[in-house]
Amino acid sequence: MLALIGVLAILSLLGLILSNRISPLAALILVPVAAAVLAGLGAELPDYVASGLAKIAPVAGMFVFAILFFGIMTDAGLLAPLVGLVLRLVGEKPRRIAVGTAALALLIHLDGSGAVCFLVTIPALRPLYDRLGMDRRVLACTASMAAGVNFLPWTGPTLRASASLKVPTSALFTPMIAVQLVGLVFVFAASWWLGRREELRLAAAGRLGTPAADASRSGALAAEPLGQAHGDDDKAAALRRPRLYPVNLALTLVAIALMVSGAVEPVLVFMVATALALVINYPTAAEQRDRIDAHARAALLMAGILLAAGAFTGIMTGSGMIRAMAEAAVRHVPDGVGGHIPVVLAVLSMPLSLLFDPDSFYFGVLPVVAEVADHFGTPRIQVGQAALLGQMTTGFPVSPLTPATFLVAGLSGVELGAHQRFAIPWLFAATLVMTAAAVLLGVLPL
Repeated sequence: MLALIGVLAILSLLGLILSNRISPLAALILVPVAAAVLAGLGAELPDYVASGLAKIAPVAGMFVFAILFFGIMTDAGLLAPLVGLVLRLVGEKPRRIAVGTAALALLIHLDGSGAVCFLVTIPALRPLYDRLGMDRRVLACTASMAAGVNFLPWTGPTLRASASLKVPTSALFTPMIAVQLVGLVFVFAASWWLGRREELRLAAAGRLGTPAADASRSGALAAEPLGQAHGDDDKAAALRRPRLYPVNLALTLVAIALMVSGAVEPVLVFMVATALALVINYPTAAEQRDRIDAHARAALLMAGILLAAGAFTGIMTGSGMIRAMAEAAVRHVPDGVGGHIPVVLAVLSMPLSLLFDPDSFYFGVLPVVAEVADHFGTPRIQVGQAALLGQMTTGFPVSPLTPATFLVAGLSGVELGAHQRFAIPWLFAATLVMTAAAVLLGVLPL
């Protein structure tokens, strides 16, 4: 019964968000509360919510101050030279810009942090997309694909799979190098195709190379461009601080380095960085209030959604619904499928990101699946490799259970449902391509 309620809750949440019937914030709150009450666990709701909020609070704080920080840096003109450099390298051809987006996201995601990848890539390139009138969903999708196909040994999914199955990360990853390379070829090919499609659309509309942005094609934009809210070109120019560019660049690089190194809590890094950015670039209290007000809407929306997501995961995990779903799924594995568990898991790995958060899957579901695979004589390491082809790799930028999904949508200025509808088919296709490669290369048995 608990498993059934959990499945219904997840499907209801996805249906409401993807159909755009109600806001993600409302869905993330109302759906799990209704599920808990239906399961007779209403009395425990406060404890579940408090547990979920405690886990998400540092992440929510980091994202709020990161949005403020990068918004202030954009106002001060930090990203203008980067956009100019990208323009010189790729020109104004959407196909080249889309491929460049994937390349930049891939390089930045080498540290394994999806948050850093999106916080740097999307604000840097969003003004360029808006200048050319490109669909922002392409920006969100290409960055998501590049980050999703990266499951290096130090990334979260690989580390979790290694710990839960008690196998070395090198044993998991090394046989998958060729598979990942095939996935990257797909990412760049898909990015090129998406960019080419944008070229054809803009050319047909007679807008290729013009600054006008087509808001209706961006999936009902949720926010104004970073650094361009509440003002025209004259006001934007007045906010620039070209003489402070070296200081702003140094501050940004130090903040990112500290976050990547893990030496300081990310929330503290961006809190201090935001305060310094305000004081350095806009020294009067009035100027500082104006800059905070300019980006408060995006920051508040992000905070609200992340806290609601924390409540959702707290209820689903604390109530036992996620564990019940995992156990029920494993119990119903037919004998005929037992010998093909790795391939089946690989195909389902990306959609499973929409049902399970990373810790619940890798520490709750994966060991149980591995035990079932052992029963059929299938090495558990192949189960772990199958999971890495999509579970919180290609799946994490669209899962409602990860903060990164809301970060991608918020920074891109695209409605969450629009981002998911656009990106999910491409991310799932990446998983299927890598699964086929894994079978053909002999990494996974058919």
